[in-house]
Amino acid sequence: MNTLASAQALAATHYENFPVASWLCPPRLRPPIAAIYAFARTADDLADEGDAAPAQRLADLAAYRQDLHACAQGWTTGPRWRSVFLPLQQAIHTHQLPVPLLDDLLSAFVQDVQKTASSAGYADRAELLDYCRRSANPVGRLLLHLYGMADAQALERSDAICTALQLINFWQDLSQDLPRGRFYLTEADCARFGVTRQDLLAGEVTPSIRHLIADSADWADATMQAGLPLVHQLPGRIGWELRLVVQGGLTILRKLRTQQGGNLHTRQTLKKRDFPPMLWQAIQM
Repeated sequence: MNTLASAQALAATHYENFPVASWLCPPRLRPPIAAIYAFARTADDLADEGDAAPAQRLADLAAYRQDLHACAQGWTTGPRWRSVFLPLQQAIHTHQLPVPLLDDLLSAFVQDVQKTASSAGYADRAELLDYCRRSANPVGRLLLHLYGMADAQALERSDAICTALQLINFWQDLSQDLPRGRFYLTEADCARFGVTRQDLLAGEVTPSIRHLIADSADWADATMQAGLPLVHQLPGRIGWELRLVVQGGLTILRKLRTQQGGNLHTRQTLKKRDFPPMLWQAIQM
């Protein structure tokens, strides 16, 4: 199975808000984008899927990091994830991918395991933004690298969009994350609205919880708005791809606002009927 087919098969087993290496991407860039996706998705699964103990997850991620650095040096990796690292090695060699960005992704997955194991949350927005800097922003920067964009303003706007998408994903996944001990609503924000962790786990949608979630959604929206000018910086297909990604995130955000705290119980997803309005909004941009 080739790299793109492997990534699409992997995506088929996971809900994704946005397509992987879609038809809007230039054909020459689909293999490296698929290789990056397969690398990140596999690492995320090591951190999150199955019933492995935290110690085993951390050991697996450490071995995965060793293979990443072997791959980047052009060395042979171990057999376990060879189907991931062979295409990634080709992408690193052909496109000079910045390996520290891939390493940042792994550091975020390690942090996820550690936080979940200890049921620790995030003290404030600065701490959560640091996590987003490593868990989401590298993806945007890697894509800009593939498109030959190194402009500082473009990178800053890409970071804003990627961070916003990560925040939206947090609020989208509350019904799944909270029971698993993942707390992305920060302690400082919860304190501002008089909401405790026990309140969130109890699942009763109180006015305080509705206000907390609405304020968190506003934060994600403002962050997204800061990055929107990037769609006009990027020409051709990548610009249209980004427009649709942004509209997908904003569509989920609108659904969350309509729920008024119901995302404590129900996870909203993109449906086929959402795509015509998303396309229209992308055109309007």
